[in-house]
Amino acid sequence: MNIIIILSAIILCFFLACRFYARYISKAMGLDHRRITPALEKDDGRDYVPTKTPVVFAHHFASIAGAGPIIGPTIALIYGWGPAWLWVVIGGIFFGAVHDFSAIFVSIREGGKSIAEIARKTLGKNGFIMMIAFAIIMLVLVNATFLNASVTALTSMIEPAQLNLNSEQHIFREIGEGADKKIVIGGIASASVVVITLFAPLLGFLYLKKNVPVILCSLFAIIVCVLSVTIGIYRPITLSPLVWMTSIAVYTWIAAGIPVWIFLQSRDFINVHILYAGIIILVAGIFSYGFKGAQINFPATNIVEGVDNIGYIWPAIFITIACGAISGFHSLCGTGTTCKQLKSEYSTRQVGYYAMLLESFLAASVIAVLVIGIDFSHYKQLVFPALSSGQKGNPILAFSLAMGHTLGNGLGLPVAFGTIFGMLLLEGFIVTSLDTAVRLNRYLFEELWHVIFSRPPAFLRHYMFNSGLAVVLMFCLARNNTVATIWSIFGAANQLLAALSLLAVSFWLLNNGKRLWYTIIPASFMLITTISMLVILLITNYLPNGNYPLIIASILLLCLAAGIIGTAINVYGRYLRNSCKMVVRT
Repeated sequence: MNIIIILSAIILCFFLACRFYARYISKAMGLDHRRITPALEKDDGRDYVPTKTPVVFAHHFASIAGAGPIIGPTIALIYGWGPAWLWVVIGGIFFGAVHDFSAIFVSIREGGKSIAEIARKTLGKNGFIMMIAFAIIMLVLVNATFLNASVTALTSMIEPAQLNLNSEQHIFREIGEGADKKIVIGGIASASVVVITLFAPLLGFLYLKKNVPVILCSLFAIIVCVLSVTIGIYRPITLSPLVWMTSIAVYTWIAAGIPVWIFLQSRDFINVHILYAGIIILVAGIFSYGFKGAQINFPATNIVEGVDNIGYIWPAIFITIACGAISGFHSLCGTGTTCKQLKSEYSTRQVGYYAMLLESFLAASVIAVLVIGIDFSHYKQLVFPALSSGQKGNPILAFSLAMGHTLGNGLGLPVAFGTIFGMLLLEGFIVTSLDTAVRLNRYLFEELWHVIFSRPPAFLRHYMFNSGLAVVLMFCLARNNTVATIWSIFGAANQLLAALSLLAVSFWLLNNGKRLWYTIIPASFMLITTISMLVILLITNYLPNGNYPLIIASILLLCLAAGIIGTAINVYGRYLRNSCKMVVRT
């Protein structure tokens, strides 16, 4: 089957979903563009900041996408391209986009409250406490995973031959001698990240404080992106993994406490131009290569090897492909920062539903570029190297290399250019997500202290303490585990939070007399799937290997999930009893 047919079918499915299903959900929830949003009502210039919808979309998309829609599908392709594509399409339309849209909508209706605060109203104080605790643990796993992925991308190296370059090339910086020479490909992304970060406050000042038109800000952002890559090629930054890990940790600690426009919105707005350009070039390369007769190099199904490397296809594939189909992290972003920036309730559909489908399309494009851009055997060597080789799997490099070959064969671009662009694309997603995730962790810690203490001590209320606590936990977990080690529990916790968020939203819809089948069905499926995965990981992996941090995390997540589900059952029971009493009285 030609790759063009498959990708075109996916585009058609997503278009129809936006045209019909998103509008149905809007009507079912009662979207009203005339209502005043929290951003306008509580404008404080710090967290509540009314912002133009394109800028909020850019921030939201850059925040939610992260490494998930690239790394997850790359790993899951061991099962074959068929199962991966099916889950991305079905999950994106009926699970993920509904989850994001409904969470942001309910948050706006509740004055910009977080998903944990929504749980307080729908599931009571116990549900609120357990939801906060669950979200904090999940975010620590998210942060540690993305920090590791970011360091992997920034320190990646590759042999010149894999970029169709000879050992005498003088364009890119190399280390080593003779046959051991490697190009410091991650150093280019490193320099780009530093330059974009330095320019971010200036851009924020221009578009927010000086009201410079979005089009001019976009032009400035594009110039910064081009400048950052150019500097990266000629002056790549090469640091050790530990130095990068420490530097990023310190940056996120500072960024999580200062006004949102200085780094969070501004870096996202600049980075998103690389992300948009990356998606456009990626899709153009896929279609061009497809017209030239690109062959799919992966099997449609490869269940046996998938089971051997990851686990049974259910529940493993639904967990491995996290952000590309549905992600609980999105509800934290949507109800933590995005809802505080939207100027119109109508924008919840544009930002919530459409941004998620764009992420699902990115995941589908990642699958496409891998199956035509790299051989299956080479893919397995990079992502699932033999234990005897002593190497760690590097899905980041596999994706980047596949993108390089696809753009080379499809658009005639140098393989080195496409590979570097793939690395920049991935790194742009990761760093922006880290910014958002650490800030969200700070919010949740602040909420938790107000639950535990009637009057929290001053230091517990200070944003620098709570940001620092989030960063320390992230750093410690990332320092002692790899991306591959954390990915499964991160995926399980992430998808389980999505299920719990949908559960809280469903009860809000129930209390407000609205239809809820479109949220309760995906919530139920994801609850069963994710809890099963956590139990499997605990019994077959973490306990036998004595990985105590992940053992503790798994047990806590399972206990909190059980508590929230039990609370939901009790609340629903009271709802039914009250409904019966009202019927009897009438």
